Amino acid sequence: MKRRPTSKAWLQEHVNDEFVKRAQKDGYRARAAYKLLEIDEKDHLIKPGMTVVDLGSAPGSWSQVAAHRLAGQGRVIALDLLPMPAIPGVEFIQGDFREADILAQLEKSLGDKHVDLVIADMAPNMSGIAVVDQANAAYLTELALEFSRDWLKPGGNFLVKVFIGAGFDEIVLAMRGSFEKVVTRKPKASRDRSSEVYLLGLKRKPA
Repeated sequence: MKRRPTSKAWLQEHVNDEFVKRAQKDGYRARAAYKLLEIDEKDHLIKPGMTVVDLGSAPGSWSQVAAHRLAGQGRVIALDLLPMPAIPGVEFIQGDFREADILAQLEKSLGDKHVDLVIADMAPNMSGIAVVDQANAAYLTELALEFSRDWLKPGGNFLVKVFIGAGFDEIVLAMRGSFEKVVTRKPKASRDRSSEVYLLGLKRKPA
């Protein structure tokens, strides 16, 4: 199939991207690693001894960052619909987070131990229809927030990717009901033209 000009432009941009080059040099699986690294440098989310759940983990760059920051002390449990090659110190579950049996598998792996941090860099398969894509993205965010409400320890934190658009204000309001503070982060590795931002819920309120 002939490559569209837009695809050529994207490929050229990707190849020349500063963060793509850095990821290759530093051994990260994707440029997204630098989004989490920058946020963690600012907000000090990941500390040795923690249990971290990474939702939408493939190809694994956020799990790589989390495992490195834990330095062998703690757990990283990652989940994604797509396969993810093994990462030392990371437990991986492959499946659709929207399905009850996959959620049950994740919860079983946790046992009765609640978690310190939930990170979610999930995005739906894009249809190109803005209203549909926004709704699907918002649904994933809502599921991640619901999981955080159920499984975060009091004082735990929740970092999630969201897309500015319909439903954004409602998500912020819902998070404010569960966390002492909600802030927005737009790391340098997040492209300017992208509508993605990261919402950080700090200090889970007691249920």
